[in-house]
Amino acid sequence: MARILVVEDQEDNRQILRDLLGSVGYEMVEAHDGQQALTAVVEHKPDLILMDIQLPIMDGYEATRRIKAMPEYKNIPIIVVTLYALSGDEGKAREAGCDAYVTKPYSPRALLAKIREYMPK
Repeated sequence: MARILVVEDQEDNRQILRDLLGSVGYEMVEAHDGQQALTAVVEHKPDLILMDIQLPIMDGYEATRRIKAMPEYKNIPIIVVTLYALSGDEGKAREAGCDAYVTKPYSPRALLAKIREYMPK
């Protein structure tokens, strides 16, 4: 079963993803902030990461940079899922090392399609 790390500080958003990912058979690991994300990557070795940008303690840009700087985890696809979608934000996310960018509100079908696009075969 593929494991997805969801880095999201809002419980209601995590619940939506818990239901969505569980409905198609993915295992979901959760982190509430960027610092927890770093710990979760090492502990759970996810196949893919869904990363919010606006997080307490460490934002999604910094967490992504740190994950991509670790040689053993740099190939894990990171998809930014954020409401924070100002002009230039997608570029900043890609510079930090994100592989894809999805804005909230998103279509569950479109998000699952994006996940499948990056999920290791």
